[in-house]
Amino acid sequence: MWRKIIFVVATLFFAFGILFISILRTASVKYEFGQGKGLDLNMVSGNKSYSIIYYLAYPGKVLPDSPLWRIKAARDRVWLLLTTNKTKKIELLLLFSDKRLGASKILFDKGKPEVAYSTLTKGEKYMEEASIEEEKIRKEGVDTTELVKRLANASLKHYEVIDAILATAPEDAIAGLKVTQNISTKVYERSRNALLEKGIAPPDNPFNWQ
Repeated sequence: MWRKIIFVVATLFFAFGILFISILRTASVKYEFGQGKGLDLNMVSGNKSYSIIYYLAYPGKVLPDSPLWRIKAARDRVWLLLTTNKTKKIELLLLFSDKRLGASKILFDKGKPEVAYSTLTKGEKYMEEASIEEEKIRKEGVDTTELVKRLANASLKHYEVIDAILATAPEDAIAGLKVTQNISTKVYERSRNALLEKGIAPPDNPFNWQ
């Protein structure tokens, strides 16, 4: 009993330590989106080459197949819990979504489809939550123009990367991946409509969605 309590307390202290170090090193969430560390995943469809201009956050060295992942995931949850600014919270949700998408792609490439798929679905839910929360604060009168633009571009990039994953994923994972990919479609459509309402042209959608 005492061993479990000591283990839990030690884990929490470690998670908080990682969290505070991350916060100190990261003055703004935007710092995570540097092109130098981005996953530049371009797609080629038939004779048409296209690339969504959006750079995914570097997923880091600790991936979901690592024993340390639980600590990293706990840090993310605590970080979200401590972030009271609604706009920053949405940025964090999108950041975590981007990182999990990149981690998922790496894990699929490493031949670990189970953990990769789980990582992807959780990441896309983060993006969906970011989109829903953006809509809420927009209706409250907050200017979310830049957030909406970012969500629109992010959703297109996520769709593009999942397309790349679908090309090499195991057959029994295809159906689930396509369902997950629909989140990107919905987020783009919600963001596109929000931009059009403001009289702003949304980013071009190169995909043939029905």
